[in-house]
Amino acid sequence: LPPYLPEDETIRADWAQYLDAVRFTDWEVGRIVQRLEDAGELDRTVIIFWADHGISHVRDKQFLYDGGLHVPLVARGPGIAEGQVRDDLVEHIDIAAVTLALAGLPRPSSMQARDFFAKDYARKELIFAARDRADETVDRIRSVRSERFKYIRNFYPSRPYLQPNRYKDEKAIVQAMRRLHGEGKLNRDQALIMAATRPREELYDLEADPFELHNLAVDPALAGTLARFRRALDDWMTRTDDKGRM
Repeated sequence: LPPYLPEDETIRADWAQYLDAVRFTDWEVGRIVQRLEDAGELDRTVIIFWADHGISHVRDKQFLYDGGLHVPLVARGPGIAEGQVRDDLVEHIDIAAVTLALAGLPRPSSMQARDFFAKDYARKELIFAARDRADETVDRIRSVRSERFKYIRNFYPSRPYLQPNRYKDEKAIVQAMRRLHGEGKLNRDQALIMAATRPREELYDLEADPFELHNLAVDPALAGTLARFRRALDDWMTRTDDKGRM
């Protein structure tokens, strides 16, 4: 289990079920690929496989930590080089530009997406993410990430991370976390997501702290980095006419 989850039978069973779902999905995708091959269509079909969010646990889905943002992205087909593994930063919206290019259609000038398979594609130094209302739960979070750092801005710092949410509150893992927190059995890292309030800003060094557990926004040594990411997020919110920037 990751360090932000405690050793608990319910939580371990939930995590195992997730891993098994990944295995089953791999098998299902394999069946689709086999059908395309049997039909003689595989080599002229573009396949792009991705997910909309990370694991549906207390700290990942619906939040802007890498557990929620780092999703699979696999592509094959005409116009896509074989056997390459990339580690650069891309965004969900980029897939729109990729599909337009593969179909031979122009990308509208208003589109933020970029074709990451284009010959003139420049690797992104920063990527952005947002969370607003999820189901009946109102929230507003924005983030900007480089290869090394992640900056998160919480617009409702007086609210807990785990606001009431019927979808998540019915999950056994959330119920187990609430029970263990009430019994005082969570350590510092595990109790972070259970806090009654949250900091307005979060800054993480992803090389030293890949699970984003040590908030460096108050570290004077990183004041310059914090200011740079603040400006980058403000600029992005203005450029994209983000309706949640006020």
